[in-house]
Amino acid sequence: MDMRAILAGLAFALMWSSAFTSARIIVADASPLAALTLRYLISGLLGVIIAKALGQSWHLTRAQWRATIVFGVLQNAVYLGLNFVAMQTIEASVAAIIASTMPLLVALAGWLVLKERLARLSVAGLVAGMLGVGLIMGTRISGGVDLVGLLLCVIGVIALTIATLAVRGATSGGNFLMIVGLQMLVGCATLALATALFETPRLTPSWPLLAAFTYTTLIPGLAATFVWFWLVNRIGATRAATFHFLNPFLGVAIAALLLGEQLGLLDLLGVAIIALGILAVQLSRQKGA
Repeated sequence: MDMRAILAGLAFALMWSSAFTSARIIVADASPLAALTLRYLISGLLGVIIAKALGQSWHLTRAQWRATIVFGVLQNAVYLGLNFVAMQTIEASVAAIIASTMPLLVALAGWLVLKERLARLSVAGLVAGMLGVGLIMGTRISGGVDLVGLLLCVIGVIALTIATLAVRGATSGGNFLMIVGLQMLVGCATLALATALFETPRLTPSWPLLAAFTYTTLIPGLAATFVWFWLVNRIGATRAATFHFLNPFLGVAIAALLLGEQLGLLDLLGVAIIALGILAVQLSRQKGA
């Protein structure tokens, strides 16, 4: 792995992890589902326009359309929609920690559901990761965290895990950036329906809201996707996924720095254990790839 790939991986992890803090700022002044609908409308249109400018087509294969719809609904609408709703009542660091367990859940589901064999290092990583989550969640629950918000985040990361397993390899065949843009528009349509059914839109204009919305639309929404695409093409998906081990650290660090969220010793210990668990799982997969 060369220096450019390492820097790209670090940039991706930083952008992905920062999305929870910007989302927390957004939902303080705007209704979550309506804000996320608008974000995906803008990101999706920009993504499609950029993809067309690069010569990509929206004439996708059946597998690619399936991946587009599954990811658009489960990742963009269910996962992020529930996280945005939850962050009205829970801290960004909690949402980031739960979301960062996705690589662990994918490995666990692959083992239990798809009967994939796990190396000892992967098993050790799974056990460590779950212990870390239990340590943090036990501390937060005893400290009075909103259980409904916590449950929404858990359901969200399960939806993301299902989507990841359901579309493995389905995006191969080119037009990746077009698929990403169309996924965002699928998420936009799904969230628009959810907004109409379940939410009364609210908006309190403010400079923090404008800055956070612009940032989350362009940086985690588009730039992170492009960086990830470049990284996967350069070093492969398995090696690129190793950078996910940074997400627990970066997620809580950014929330503490920008939002002043407090972290106790057990929180930091739990984050370290989760990160090491994710790293062990990804390194084990890299060796087997």
